Amino acid sequence: MMMPIRGKATDAGIFNTSELALLGRVFDRLKVEGQTPGDGDAVASRIIANYMAGIKDEDELLALSKQALGR
Repeated sequence: MMMPIRGKATDAGIFNTSELALLGRVFDRLKVEGQTPGDGDAVASRIIANYMAGIKDEDELLALSKQALGR
């Protein structure tokens, strides 16, 4: 099964190995016990949206991606 972040990144056109590694690390750090597939998709979407908005620092990406989009 493909991790939601990889599928979302591929859909967004992010193919660079180092970019996928960064996004995957942030996604792994944001996963929580009992998270539904829908929750994982939402987290992946937030991470990708923030990354595409120019947030490239891993810790900043993590902090911003903890919040729902638009907050």
